[in-house]
Amino acid sequence: MPYDLLIAPFAEFGFLRRALVGCLVLSVAAPPLGVFLMLRRMSLTADVLAHGILPGVAAGFILAGLSVTAMSLGGLVAGLVVTLGAGAISRATGGREDSALAALYLVALALGVTMVSASAGSVELTHLLFGSVLGVDDPALLMMAGVSTLTLLTLAFAWRPLVLECFDPSFAAAEGARGGVWHLLFMALVVLNVLAAFQALGTMMAVGLMMLPAVAARHWARGVGGMVYAAVGIAMLASAAGILLSYHLDVPTGPAVVLSAGFAWIGSVVAGPVDGVLARMMRRRHLAG
Repeated sequence: MPYDLLIAPFAEFGFLRRALVGCLVLSVAAPPLGVFLMLRRMSLTADVLAHGILPGVAAGFILAGLSVTAMSLGGLVAGLVVTLGAGAISRATGGREDSALAALYLVALALGVTMVSASAGSVELTHLLFGSVLGVDDPALLMMAGVSTLTLLTLAFAWRPLVLECFDPSFAAAEGARGGVWHLLFMALVVLNVLAAFQALGTMMAVGLMMLPAVAARHWARGVGGMVYAAVGIAMLASAAGILLSYHLDVPTGPAVVLSAGFAWIGSVVAGPVDGVLARMMRRRHLAG
C-alpha cells in the first residue's frame, strides 16, 4: 500500500522524521550553491573542500569526542585555511588556484585520516567519513537550519553579483562589482554547507546533495533561477527517496540518499528537456525530416 511504503515509516519512527528534516534543510540551501559552482566550472571544488575540512573535524573529535560544536569549529577553520591558502599560493606563485586546491586537499585528507586512525578506530573513522543520517540530533539539526538560513539570506543579497560573475566577469570588474570579495563570501558559504552536510552524510558524501541535483537541474531549465528551483526539488525528492530506500532495503542511509540523487541525474541526462539525450535525438530527427 502507498501509505505503508511512503508515510508509515516516518509516522512510526521519530529518528526517520529527524533524518528527513535534516536532509530537507540541506536540500534548500546546498543545491543553489552547487548551481553556481557548476556555472563557474568549479564543480569539483566542493569535493575538495569536503576533504579539506577533515583535519579540523579530526582535531575537534580528538579534543571533545563526537561534539557537533567542536568538530564544526575545527572543520570551519580547516576549510577556510584550505580555501584562503589556495588563493594565497596562487597569487604568490602565479600558478592556477585549482592546482593549489588539489595539493592542499590531498595533504589535508591524508592528515585527517592519520589523526583519526591514530587516536580512535575504524568505527569513528567510518562515522566521520560517511556520516550517520539516522543519528542526527538536536544540535546538528539546529546547525543545519542556521547554516541554511544564513545561506539563503546571503544569496538574496549576493544573487546579482554572483550571476554577473558567472556570465561576464569582465563587465563585473568594469562595473566595480568587487568580484574577489563576493568570491570569498561564496566560498565561505560552500565551506559552511559542506560542514552542515558532514553532520549527516560525512565528509565523503557531503557534496552529494550539493552537486548531483545541481548538475541534473541543467537538463530541466535554461535560466539560473529555474536551475536553482529544479535543483532544490530534485534534492528534496532524493532525500525522501533515499531514506525510504534505506528503511525498506536495509542499506546505509547516507549512500542511499546520494545514490537517489545520482539516479535523478541519470534520468535527467536521458529524459531532460534541455539537452537530454532523448531531446537531442528528437531534435535531430526533426531537422533531418
